[in-house]
This record gives sequence, C-alpha cells and structure tokens, in this order.
Amino acid sequence: MPIAKVNGVETEFEPGMTVLQVAERAGHEIPRFCYHERLSIAGNCRMCLVEVKPGPPKPQASCALPAAEGQEIFTDTPMVKKAREGVMEFLLINHPLDCPICDQGGECDLQDQAMGYGRDGSRYAENKRAVEDKYMGPTIKTFMTRCIQCTRCVRFVSEVAGVPDIGMISRGEDAEITTYLESAVGSELSGNVNDLCPVGALTHRPWQFHYRPWELKKTETVDVMDALGSNISAQSKGAEIMRILPRVHEGINEEWLSDKSRYVVDGLQARRLDRPYVRENGKLRVASWDEALSAIATHLKAAPAKRVGVIAGDLQDAESMKAALDLFQALGSANIDCRQDGSALGYGPREGWVFNTGLQGIEDADSILLVGVNPRTEAPLLNQRIRKSWLAGKTRIALIGDAADLTYDYDVVGRGTRTIAKLPKAAMDALTGAERPAIIIGTGALTGSDGPAVLAALGKLAAKAGVVKPGWNGFNILHHAAARVGGLDMGFVPATGGLSAHEMVQPGALDVLFLLGADEIETGPSKAFKVYLGSHGDRGAHTADVILPGAAWTEKSGLYVNTEGRVQMAERAVFPKGEAKEDWAILRALSERVGHTLPYDTLDQLRGRLMADHPTFGRIDYRAPAESFDVAALGRKGELGDVAFVPAVTDPYLNNPIARASATMAELSALRMAPVLLAAE
Repeated sequence: MPIAKVNGVETEFEPGMTVLQVAERAGHEIPRFCYHERLSIAGNCRMCLVEVKPGPPKPQASCALPAAEGQEIFTDTPMVKKAREGVMEFLLINHPLDCPICDQGGECDLQDQAMGYGRDGSRYAENKRAVEDKYMGPTIKTFMTRCIQCTRCVRFVSEVAGVPDIGMISRGEDAEITTYLESAVGSELSGNVNDLCPVGALTHRPWQFHYRPWELKKTETVDVMDALGSNISAQSKGAEIMRILPRVHEGINEEWLSDKSRYVVDGLQARRLDRPYVRENGKLRVASWDEALSAIATHLKAAPAKRVGVIAGDLQDAESMKAALDLFQALGSANIDCRQDGSALGYGPREGWVFNTGLQGIEDADSILLVGVNPRTEAPLLNQRIRKSWLAGKTRIALIGDAADLTYDYDVVGRGTRTIAKLPKAAMDALTGAERPAIIIGTGALTGSDGPAVLAALGKLAAKAGVVKPGWNGFNILHHAAARVGGLDMGFVPATGGLSAHEMVQPGALDVLFLLGADEIETGPSKAFKVYLGSHGDRGAHTADVILPGAAWTEKSGLYVNTEGRVQMAERAVFPKGEAKEDWAILRALSERVGHTLPYDTLDQLRGRLMADHPTFGRIDYRAPAESFDVAALGRKGELGDVAFVPAVTDPYLNNPIARASATMAELSALRMAPVLLAAE
C-alpha cells in the first residue's frame, strides 16, 4: 500500500483515497461542510484546506485532492489555520445571528467549526443579504438566508434519491437553492436532506420549535414501518417520542431513513388505546382489566377449539406472537395465522420466505427480475441500493407487474402470471447469462388462491435460470410487514386442518376471533366474538367486542426479524400510555383465566423459551450466509390462470395503524396522490 506523511507521521492508505481521507485515517479531523462520504465531491466550501508538499505554496482543498505516494500533508500549520479562519469569516458574512431560535442549535456544524475558526468580530460592513424561504414539502422547513450553498441537498436528491427536484439557480451573491417552481420534493427519502444540511437552512418541518437536542433522551432501537428493520434512534422528552433519526448500519440502511419511518412519530400520540373496553348493547364502554379478561375467558372456555382462532398483525414483536402461539396451541386451536395479506408463504425451508441475497448483497447482482413488487413504496432504502448498483452500470433490471417510476431504468417484460409461465427470451437470457442473477418477489404476487401455484412457478423459473447456486442465492422475498418473517420463523401459520386468516373472518367460520394487532384485514363479515389487542383505535378495534390496550413498538422491548432474516432487538424508549400493558404480559394474564397458564413469568423467561424452540431468534444482528436449496420444490402445483400482479402496498403512508394516526403521513399521502388526481381530472 502507498504511504504518505501526515504531520510527520507515515500513514498507509488505499489507492484512490483523497488527502482528507488519509488525514482522518491518521487521526486528524478535517473540518468540512460540503464533503460527505456517500455523495460526490463538490469542493464548494473550502473549509477542508490543508498544506501539501510537493505542491503549490498555498492551501489546497483536501476533499478533492487525490493522495499520492510520498506526499507530505500538514493539517495544523499557521498557513492552514489562517486559511480556514478566512473561509469561516466569509461563510459568516451573510449568515444570520439566529442561533437562539434555530432548530439546528446544539448540533450545528457551523456552530462547532465557528468555535474553532471564527473571529470575535467581522470586517464586513455592508448589509447582510436575505433570501426568501422556499416551499419544499411537508417534511422540509426552509430558512434560506442561512444557506451556505454546500449543495449537499442537491447532490443527495439527484444521486441517492434519484429525484432531481432541488437545484441551484443564479450565480455569485444571487445564488439560491430551490425546487422547480417551488414544488414539494417528490421523494420518499426527502427528510435526509435535513440531516445533511450543516447549517440549519433545511430543518424538519413536523418538529420545528418542539425541542432542543440536549433535552432529549436517546434510545437505540429499530424501525418497524417496513420490513427492512432500519436502525434508528428514538429520542424522547418526558413520555413523548419527539423525533426519530437514523443510526448507521451498513448492512441495512447505511445512514439513511425513509420519510415514513422518520416522521410517523406524531402517530404514536394520537388515537391511542389507554384503557380496556367491553361492548354492551352494541356500544363500547370503559371496563376494568378484570372485567375485560373475564369476558374473554368466558367465551374462550365455551367455544370448541376448532371454533377459536388468532390473527397476528404486521407490527407485532416476536415475544407477543410466541405468547399467542403457545396459548392458542394449548387451547387446541389450529387456526393461527400471521399473514393478513394471504400470501402463500410459511411452509418449506426458511430460504423460501426471506431475502436471501441480503439488502447489502443486492448491490452485487448483475441482473435483477422484479416480480409483483414496487420497491420504491414497499422498501425505499432497498430501492436506493438497486439504484446505486444501476448507476454503477453493472445491473440490468426487468419487471413483471405494474410500471412505476423506480428512479432507474428497467424493462417491463409482462404484467402477471402468464409471463411467469413463459418468460420472454431477452429477460430469460439476461438471467441465465448473469454471473449473479437475482429475483425479487413481492408478497403482492403471492396472494390469492393462485399464490401457491405462482410461488411454485417462480421456484421453477429460478432453478432454470440458475438464480440459486453454490456461493450465490438470488431468490428473494421482499416483505412489507415488520412482523412477518418472525411469525413465519416460529410457525405462526395454520396447522393441519386450520383456517387461514382470510378463512377465519368469513361468516360462521369461528365463534371467537382474537386479533393481535391485526388491522389490515376486513373483519366486518365475521360474526364471531372478536377481541382486539393493540395500541391504536384503528380498524381492528372498530368491530371488536373487547378491546385490550397494548404497547406501541417504542414502548416495549421486543425482537423483530427483518426481510433478510436478521434478528434485531427494539428497546423501550417510553412507557405505555395510561393503563396499557405489554402484549405478552396481557396474554400471560389471560392464560391463567382460561386454565392454560403459560410457563413464563418474565420477558427473559419468554425469550428463553422462544430461543429454545426456535434457535434463529438467539442470534441477534446476524444474517445467515446464502445457502443453496431446492428452490424448485417451493409452492404447490396448480393452474396459473391470467392474473395481473398488483403491489402489496398501494399507499405506503397509510398502511398501518400508527401511520393512519399521523397528521404528517396524511399530508404525505395527499401529496403523493395529487398527480394521480390531476391526471384523472
């Protein structure tokens, strides 16, 4: 490896690194505003100036200067210090003195660097310039007078998000960052520009003037708004979650976060269930825990085992599903299901229902076939990874299903099941001729009565195309529900003779139906005695006869398994609201009333039982390496028919109870639907 000297100390570096990267590898922090590791180099701010020999006798921008063998780099000479102080003085010429009212105060790069390189006064006597604030949508609040034209936001939306809605107009003193005709940024990743802005010109509109950063308690946890399991920091003040920010996890979300995951926090406070309810004479009334549990126990004891069933929702933690599974199996019921969408998954090897390539590994695929999925709405950060691979020019992408703007080019090769039966030659050749081919299947393609046959046909297609082979497994199921893989891993599916979720809600199918946070399935036709355990008064609670208030995901510690099969632990950030309890504890109390007491009294004991019965849950943050399996044996043979695939998620901002309670999600949904409504008119 080449060697350079940094402040007199020899440092090895990899070819292609910049002077800034070499200096930081040597342990010397270089101030910067425009440079970011995941964006292209702009060289705008000039704050990263260093002295380099051999070279001209003047400071040079280290972010844009390639490192070379034998270079001498100086980061703290008088020349460097004077140059940085000069740059800082220029940056502060027009910057307003509004730190006391700025949301960025306390975590502002400009504040931090001004402490080290700022002067105690200014030599600039002219009036400061003022720039009119711009509208950029419901997630971005602008204070454009603060802007220093670092262009981080411009580069992010064009390079990472793939929606070039932000740009710079004019030159010199008149330069401004704006959107086209001041329209909203049309990206599901728009909130990341607020994190990237180093000076507070772009801040989080939903949270403006709500908190100071030093007032917040930070809890490291995981996101459940989709099935990726993005690593997040839930930051609370008192009993309220004030904001959610991303944490770095290279294997999952890098350092980005989708708008839904970031801004759904207001939904955690609204429409909450904070006490039990019992329905009498068609109306719900407040009840005690004893009343509610006794009413449920009475009906469970009176009903035959085959007339009792449980459906788990999309946001459930593994512990609550394990407690429900143990309880209803003890009651003798085979009517157990976690697949509200009715997808044909849960039988056969585990590789048949996970994202085998891994989220990071999909960047290595050189040919991708998307089947019945819209990754931009179902998993925005996965879509960003596919775009990154496409930008590198090494991936060819094809789609079976509805065409949509995915931020990269692809070929539409068909609409539905008929295409799977006979894939066009060009698409088949792209898969068979690729070194690392991949198929990404959305759960929308696997629902309905023909779901098992579609899965079988896709398995045969994958086997024929060589998608699964030694050292590479490109067969991927993309889930949209955070609880789904965990439920499938523990066998939360109908046993022999049991009813599926859609069969359970049919008239006359059951006498007692237990809804464990299940809100995405229509239960109105069912005449059963319905029990709803959940955190929000949403669809599942509307028709329930007994409502039990549970904890939201930020109010309990729980295990979640993401779409690639990685087990992660969510931590409690705040306590449950009112009389609400953790879901597993409610089920444990109910088990005593029905005479089948569950064999655990604490969360640790429950996890011990879960990990003993299903060892995969004991490997936290571990993704099993890709293994070959008999992909052709998946599903069940049958007639495919002629059915067009529809993505599982039509409106990503309103597809769970927390999101539907959020005012910000309602704004984002309306903004997303506006072009559709205009086109219809």
